[in-house]
Amino acid sequence: MLLLISSSVFADQHEHSKWPAHPPAEAPEHHKGHHHHHHHHHPPTYPPVKPPVHPPVKPPVHPPVKPPVHPPVYPPVKPPVHPPVKPPVHPPVKPPVHPPVKPPVHPPVKPPVKPPVYPPVKPPVHPPVRKLVAVQGVVYCKTCSYAGFNPKAAVPLQGAVVRVRCHNTRFKPVVAEGRTDKNGYFLIVPEMVTSVAASTCKAYLVKSPSMKCSAPTNLNYGSTGAGLMPNPAHKPNPLAPKYALYNVGPFAFGPAKLTPCHR
Repeated sequence: MLLLISSSVFADQHEHSKWPAHPPAEAPEHHKGHHHHHHHHHPPTYPPVKPPVHPPVKPPVHPPVKPPVHPPVYPPVKPPVHPPVKPPVHPPVKPPVHPPVKPPVHPPVKPPVKPPVYPPVKPPVHPPVRKLVAVQGVVYCKTCSYAGFNPKAAVPLQGAVVRVRCHNTRFKPVVAEGRTDKNGYFLIVPEMVTSVAASTCKAYLVKSPSMKCSAPTNLNYGSTGAGLMPNPAHKPNPLAPKYALYNVGPFAFGPAKLTPCHR
């Protein structure tokens, strides 16, 4: 509306500016057609002042006033009344019953099967070659002035009798005797006795040729029976290879009248 009013006022002002404010005055008639005339002093004649002609003022054109448009009045819309919504009643949820979890049954762990360890294969042991038994030893004569045996204080006894008795399970006991030489040395070879039965043999003192040394002592078990000991390999065996040589003693006889050193 304001825009319409301002535009109409501007149009009126524009129209009014086109018209002159005062019309030009016409020259007096006595001056028309004469170039020379006498100058008379007349009062100046002014053209009539016409009032300014103003263009008609147009009333402002106002746009038609429209009645206010009111929105239609509707009756208040009441919200629909819903019945109260009750939450759904769910049955009580029971926790799921799981079956008892049994621990996994693992198969028994067997120890690793080790390959059998075989003992080292030894070369076959052949039974020893049976050899005949030969028993050697020395007999001395000693006094009771000292205990034990001292070869430097003992004298080899010549002619002393020594007996070897062997017990064989297959045959009756084998008995063999031998006599000492001048060095007191004796060597006895029992008949039919091999090295297999040597452990069953024992040697004994039997008789002394000297009256001064007639009592047998138990030196090295000479009176109770001495077991056979194999001859060391580093010592010579004059009867090899047919005989297996065993050692006993040394044995000793003592004086008969004095108390012997060993009984």
